[in-house]
Amino acid sequence: MESPFKIINNKDAYDSLSVQENVLAIRSLKAEKNCLVLCHTYQRPEVHEIADFVGDSYGLSMQATKTRHDRIVFCGVHFMAETAKILNPEKTVLLPSREAGCALADTIDEQKVVEWKARYPGLPLVLYINSSAAVKAHADIICTSANTLKAIEAVDSDKVLLAPDKNLYYSFQPKTSKTIIPWEGYCPVHKAITKELIESVIAQHPCAVVLAHPECSPDVTELADEVLSTTGMVDFVRASSEKEFIIGTELGLVQMLQRAHPLKQFFAVYNHKSCDESCVCPYMKAITLGKVRRSLEDDVFKITVSEEVRMKALNAIQKMLSLGRDK
Repeated sequence: MESPFKIINNKDAYDSLSVQENVLAIRSLKAEKNCLVLCHTYQRPEVHEIADFVGDSYGLSMQATKTRHDRIVFCGVHFMAETAKILNPEKTVLLPSREAGCALADTIDEQKVVEWKARYPGLPLVLYINSSAAVKAHADIICTSANTLKAIEAVDSDKVLLAPDKNLYYSFQPKTSKTIIPWEGYCPVHKAITKELIESVIAQHPCAVVLAHPECSPDVTELADEVLSTTGMVDFVRASSEKEFIIGTELGLVQMLQRAHPLKQFFAVYNHKSCDESCVCPYMKAITLGKVRRSLEDDVFKITVSEEVRMKALNAIQKMLSLGRDK
């Protein structure tokens, strides 16, 4: 798998214009084209400005089921836009950058999942949402980091397959009596958050609450006070009386929390010159304001999912949505 640690900088010509000019143009185009803009928390701060909803994979999927807009522009990555298309086959779903992929999703494809399931006949597949539509078509239920445990408990089997992130296995196997058989995948961005980096930041800020994403390695999550999805972290910070937090996930969430809670302090675990880029998701950062504007103007890039794949994947996604969140 090609290293994702190179930031994608091929901006649109519109990116040479001011943020304010692009924001005004995008807002006008949204109204003109009856478009909903969904934005993941890991997106650039300026992209958050033009979003109708900012959230994690679960929240964005829920919003996609509620919209009456004709178009959806998805400021996230490809599998997220595919999920929106599966839920809204009659709508135009646009992804502003062709390069907005996912290194974790790339660790498993349709052929691999078919071969893997054949080794464990009859076992249900609990599939993390970070996967392509073609792979989702072979799942029994989809999960996000917000409801992985609920999905595992929902399937009628004492043994389950879990793919593609093995770190979810480490986070959730101790919490269930079921036997989990994991796929050997991982998110390179979260893997770059190491035990040594966490310990270094804790030493600098010993009073800070440590929050980590379940995609982090087990030696990192063991050091955390709470292991939470991105929205789980947002909710925890909002409810907490604590004033200092170490955030073990992608930089976009750290930036969002800083804007939302100016009286609290948030510390990234990668303020280290040698790994500044490794803990920023290059695929999320592939989307810029200029590309969002171009997407709206030219209806690019359209997401397509065959009806056969869509119908197979839809059932598993709907099961996920019906579960709600863990936390």
